[in-house]
Amino acid sequence: MKTILLFGAGKSATILIDYLIQQSQVNDWRLVIADENLELARSKSGGSPFALPVQINVNDNESRNALIGKADVVISMLPPWLHLLVAENCISAGRHLLTASYADEQMKMLAPAIKQRGILFLCEMGLDPGIDHMSAMHMIHRLKDQGAHISSFVSHCGGLVAPESDDNSWHYKISWNPRNVVTAGKAGAVYKQDGQIQQLPYSKIFDPRRSVEIVQHETFAWYPNRDSLLYIPLYGLEECSTFVRTTLRHPDFCTGWKKIVELQLTDETKKYNTEGLRFCDFFTMHLKHWGLTDAVKLSGMESSLLNDLGLFDEEKIDNGLCTDANVL
Repeated sequence: MKTILLFGAGKSATILIDYLIQQSQVNDWRLVIADENLELARSKSGGSPFALPVQINVNDNESRNALIGKADVVISMLPPWLHLLVAENCISAGRHLLTASYADEQMKMLAPAIKQRGILFLCEMGLDPGIDHMSAMHMIHRLKDQGAHISSFVSHCGGLVAPESDDNSWHYKISWNPRNVVTAGKAGAVYKQDGQIQQLPYSKIFDPRRSVEIVQHETFAWYPNRDSLLYIPLYGLEECSTFVRTTLRHPDFCTGWKKIVELQLTDETKKYNTEGLRFCDFFTMHLKHWGLTDAVKLSGMESSLLNDLGLFDEEKIDNGLCTDANVL
């Protein structure tokens, strides 16, 4: 019986766990679901005889090693900064590793050791990045096999709300780590447009006027996703004059998030004591701190979006010391 070890049973792992349990029944696999919260791991296992929930402190090297040594394949759905701990154990034990996260510099530095061990590490195996890479390469290879010359590549990808569930003003729902939603785009973006390298700062990312029409659906807004230039050689598209990877959102989302960035609501430096502090009071304090009290001008749409987030609510935050991003 083959064993798949999955680290992390959070929101992003739910569909993956359901799929792996289903496949384990067909292929006689065993899925080990390891998480710091044992009850969470149990709830995700659904009582399946093919799934074993276990509790682990991922910072405990001995416990990690013991689990990884008994697995055939390891999948990490942990926060990105914890992948390295798992990766180093996988190299020592000679185990394959998959993650959905971007391949960062620390992971890339492990390449010689991975190759020497003859094991497979696959990063960027989620939706975005992941499915976008695979669908793009499938198309690129097919076109090149037909003798085509590709001069422009634009990839649109994003977690959009299903029409039947689109019931809030932001046209968006949290399906992954909320913190990552709040901090998305902070590093700005780099891409290639008509032969020119374009660099956008955080303040210019969320422009609702950049749009793409999806046939039989509607018009969506897009914003450039991180550093597109990294993928030009990987995709074999050095000849392209335009190369950009984007994230899709509803235009109203970009309208609201552009204002959030303007209002410094994703700041991670200033801290507030939120004990007994209402959201509306926090918002007033925040504007005063940034000297924005007299400068804030909200359109009807912007006011409605911020209201629906709860920034004008009298509900108390009561979450200790928080940055603006924490409160958001």
